[in-house]
Amino acid sequence: MKKLLLGLTLLVCFASQAVAADDKTIVVGVTPFPHKEIMLVAKPLLEKEGYTLELKDFSDYVQPNVALAEGHLTANFFQHIPYLENMNKEKNLKLTWVAKVHIEPLGLYSKKIKSLDELKAGDMVSVPNDPTNGARALRLLEKHGLITLKPGELVTARDVLDNPKGLKIVELEAAQLPRTLVDVTAAVINTNFATEAGLIPSRDAIIIEAEDSPFANVIAVREADKDSPAVKALVKAVHSPEVKAYIVKELEPKGIVAAF
Repeated sequence: MKKLLLGLTLLVCFASQAVAADDKTIVVGVTPFPHKEIMLVAKPLLEKEGYTLELKDFSDYVQPNVALAEGHLTANFFQHIPYLENMNKEKNLKLTWVAKVHIEPLGLYSKKIKSLDELKAGDMVSVPNDPTNGARALRLLEKHGLITLKPGELVTARDVLDNPKGLKIVELEAAQLPRTLVDVTAAVINTNFATEAGLIPSRDAIIIEAEDSPFANVIAVREADKDSPAVKALVKAVHSPEVKAYIVKELEPKGIVAAF
């Protein structure tokens, strides 16, 4: 009986240690550049606070939120606020953002033209097919006089009212857009996917969003965890002078600016 009690006591102790160890591990889902690179700058800062940072790579814009909602991640870092709000509404995920980190301006890229004046009737332009980035891309085209859209937040290609150049707008998954450059005249591409494909926004974009874009990329967590010690430590790390200096030195030349 004493041996049994001793064994149970040890088991409880080991279980408690495992929970404690888990509490000190922060698992963050990230998409390609620059999210992973920014988190790697934050990693040693979290280590100083007693936390281990583990990064999980994703190549799309849906699974990081699903994985977070299901409890497989502590946080994710890949999206802007309008996208997060739309995903919450569509899938009832109960996620929230806790820190604005940087802004990645959308840009129009091409391997066939150098300026908007070269666009001809019937030319194909590809844009992201997710609701928020798609609307954001179309508004960029509208701002530069290529199309006119209906009023509204989440507009799509079906909401084009005027298209003076007769452009054919093709909606595709955001990650595929760099590969479409060989098939279309131009594509509106998110900065992370553009950079991954070797495109530098400040150098290669024909047109680009202004720096005052409201689409700041954020750290997202479950609503129930927003005030947890681990999340607070994560926010402190990504808002550190070290992360700010990295963004200014390494990312601003590529068109990415800090949002804090």
